[in-house]
Amino acid sequence: MTAITEEAATPEAGRARSTALAGAAASAEAVPVTPPGARHLVLVDGSGYIFRAFHALPPMTRPDGTPVNAVFGFTQMLSRFLMDHRGSHLAVVFDAGRVTFRSDLYPDYKAHRPDPPPELVPQFALIREATEAFGVACVEREGFEADDMIAAYAKRFVEEGGEVTIVSSDKDLMQLVRPGVQMLDPIKQKPIREAEVVEKFGVPPAKVVDVQALAGDPTDNVPGVPGIGIKTAAQLITEYGDLETLLANAPKIKQPKRREALVENAEKARISRTLVKLDDAAPLTAPIEALAVKPPEPATLKKFLEVQGFRSVLARMGLGDAAGDAGTRARNSAVAAHAAAQAVTPKADPGSAPFGGYETVTTLEALQAWIAEAEAAGLVGLDTETDSLNALRANLVGICLSTAPGRACYIPLRHVATGAAQSDMLAEKAPEAPPQIPFEQAIEALRPLLTDRSVLKVLQNAKYDLEVFCRPENGGIAVAPIDDTMMISYAMEAGRHGHGMDELSVLHLGHKPIPFDEVTGTGRARVTFDKVPLEKATAYAAEDADVTLRLWHILKPRLREEGALALYEQVERRMVGVLRDMEIAGIKVDGAELARIGEDFSQRMAQLEQEIHQLAGRPFNVGSPKQLGEILFDEMKLPGGRRSKATGAWGTDASVLEEVAASGSNSGAALARTVLDWRQLQKLKSTYVDGLQAAIDPRDGRVHTDFAMAVASTGRLSSTEPNLQNIPVRTAEGQRIRQAFVAEPGHVLMSADYSQIELRLLAHLADVPALRDAFKKGQDIHARTAADIFHLPPDAVDREARRRAKTINFGIIYGMSAFGLAGRLGISPAEGKGIIDAYFAQYPGIRDAMERLKEEARLQGYVSTSFGRRLWVPDIGAKDMVRRAGAERAAINAPFQGGAAEVIKRAMVRLPRALGDAGLRARMLLQVHDELVFEVPEAEVEPTGRLVREVMEGVVTLRVPLAVEVGTGRSWAEAH
Repeated sequence: MTAITEEAATPEAGRARSTALAGAAASAEAVPVTPPGARHLVLVDGSGYIFRAFHALPPMTRPDGTPVNAVFGFTQMLSRFLMDHRGSHLAVVFDAGRVTFRSDLYPDYKAHRPDPPPELVPQFALIREATEAFGVACVEREGFEADDMIAAYAKRFVEEGGEVTIVSSDKDLMQLVRPGVQMLDPIKQKPIREAEVVEKFGVPPAKVVDVQALAGDPTDNVPGVPGIGIKTAAQLITEYGDLETLLANAPKIKQPKRREALVENAEKARISRTLVKLDDAAPLTAPIEALAVKPPEPATLKKFLEVQGFRSVLARMGLGDAAGDAGTRARNSAVAAHAAAQAVTPKADPGSAPFGGYETVTTLEALQAWIAEAEAAGLVGLDTETDSLNALRANLVGICLSTAPGRACYIPLRHVATGAAQSDMLAEKAPEAPPQIPFEQAIEALRPLLTDRSVLKVLQNAKYDLEVFCRPENGGIAVAPIDDTMMISYAMEAGRHGHGMDELSVLHLGHKPIPFDEVTGTGRARVTFDKVPLEKATAYAAEDADVTLRLWHILKPRLREEGALALYEQVERRMVGVLRDMEIAGIKVDGAELARIGEDFSQRMAQLEQEIHQLAGRPFNVGSPKQLGEILFDEMKLPGGRRSKATGAWGTDASVLEEVAASGSNSGAALARTVLDWRQLQKLKSTYVDGLQAAIDPRDGRVHTDFAMAVASTGRLSSTEPNLQNIPVRTAEGQRIRQAFVAEPGHVLMSADYSQIELRLLAHLADVPALRDAFKKGQDIHARTAADIFHLPPDAVDREARRRAKTINFGIIYGMSAFGLAGRLGISPAEGKGIIDAYFAQYPGIRDAMERLKEEARLQGYVSTSFGRRLWVPDIGAKDMVRRAGAERAAINAPFQGGAAEVIKRAMVRLPRALGDAGLRARMLLQVHDELVFEVPEAEVEPTGRLVREVMEGVVTLRVPLAVEVGTGRSWAEAH
């Protein structure tokens, strides 16, 4: 990280200061200057401001390595308030702790909130120290939240004839807006008065609490009334006047689901109102006059600022010189001018600047100018052009930069000659490469920018570019810090649409980027990017960087508004670096063992083919669906055949063959079963045995899969090229394939697998005391379920009863129907319905939870995980019954799959640092749904296993304990 002390007097320090100063200055200057004699109290939501500054500013450290970016933004803001007379009274209000009267009333209130980022933790105390050093009143009280203290001081100050400005964007504070009290959104730099509150909630400030009580708030675990969102809540409160009147009239409401929800959850609504209503009668920690603005004690403030290295603030407060030599003073003047321009100049609409007219950078002088421009901005859109889609084999062909909407360039690095002019050919001259900066010179010029911690690099699908830069052949650069527009979009709208750059550009910018095929050609005529003429390459490549930066300007501010900022900052953005390192590491594969497995599979397939031919009565191509259909339905006259409307051929997919196989013990059923066995072996051999052989990197003998981060609608990762997440785990063939994944000499593989995590999330989310009790006691959950729903004594539960309970336990999470359960268990649909009815009768909380999820999806278009991620369900309103039923099943399953994905991701972002801090050398290699695979030195197995289990089991707090099973072995099969 960049130290921002001015003893070093680095350009990086100036850039960090200018970027921070722009935001801090804008926050202060948006508060009106207080005329002499007027009473104006400015209340700064300190806790909210800390997080905002931390996420808005690039990482910075003071000389001893302590992170201080949030502290720096905070001191800039305070100095502006004091120097420019913004308020006659000023106080910064903090949360004193997590335990308040609300958590005593409702233990689940804010219980699932994640811990703050490790880089932010040491800054909490420094910000309180900064407040005291500036002589500003610091307000906090045990048992109350900062919002309560803001409410109490605002009420008292207005009663005494003053005016109040609350510096915060927290929606919970909007209930305080009234004559004499306004808010200032420090992100959008605009005041929040009654009109803005009505726009947000659909009701005036006095009724905001009632709307919030109905809608609830998953971010804070405020329950609300299931199925009622802000819009519906506003309509109801407008119609009935207030919450109690609504609840009194709830039995008369015509809509049955809404009526039932309100009647059954009336007490939850009342509890929710108590949770969200701010206590303006909270006892004040200091009298009003103690908040009067007064000059700071110079020696105290100077010492604090010097320790942090904040020379620019020292200079502004008249306590020191901002620079020590002429060169540094000149740089600081430029920084100040840039900061001032940022603070007072409105930012351009990202969609208004024209696309195109980009620059091709072919000289070192031109490149240096672009680098200086990016450094001054503190922000740059970044993209790479390569000759391969495989990041770990791709050669860097060019780099694109964008410093503002419509302002971008392309830096060609390895373009080659694409042909020679006729005159050159006649002269027998070799074609020359186009003009470009020598690769090493360009990379060394760019390296400081790409690693500068005070300049934020904005990318789309950042993991690919980071891996490209990491390759020694491409400079071996660890680019940081980064933002990823793909993951910003995914954090807010998983399942709602795709998150590729082209789709996002059309959706948010109304602009369709130049297609790749238009630049490189298609089919046999396609050329690699290093052969694309520079004019075409620049138009295409620079546009990518331009679009990416524009998307960032539009999408990043929405994260807080959509309640997805913590998810992105603490999980998705950190996953980029974690997965980059996992993909670079790869996992070792024993090629000789794979060859043996392939030979064995081939022999077994040959034997199965002979059996199939005997059952069919003649030889045929087993791999031909057409020939198989003719034998089954034309020659053997088996029932159940269906012809394709398009081709007229018989269908022979897995579902058809399974129906035939279940039809009896005749030769046709035996033929279908044997073909299914042959197909399974054929798929395993082609996909995994042959596919893995081809994927082994000859340089290290390892396979490097690609984890797709923004594909699954549930937040789960997927794995491609090769797919290592779909190897069957419960079959002997799948175990054989896992046997080929091995550890390096002196190491073992370690598998850490969450046990029944989706069922634990079901017990957490639904009101099912029996399941919670079983998990807390460590009981066999399937045996306990069997005993409950079949009314058996615990010691009378046999294997069949347990099997049925296990099938329904997992099936219920996927919205399984009675017909589906009957098919799984080989029973009649009536019997399957009886089991499901018994299950719901025993566990009514599960049925209620499922109905609530479907209703939430219908009303909102999405459901939420226990951790606040929105999972969109686009087909929930489809007119087609089949699509709508599928969407309802997805709405039921999404919070469990999505919740499980969230848990393991949170563990993944914590484990590398935890291992490093413990001095352990284990490497995380794979994530397969609920399982993590590590390569561990043999001497460190015990401490590594202990630490991995501790981190994974403690990463979130649920109503039931998490459990992790850890195993080790020379191969993946042995470890799992």
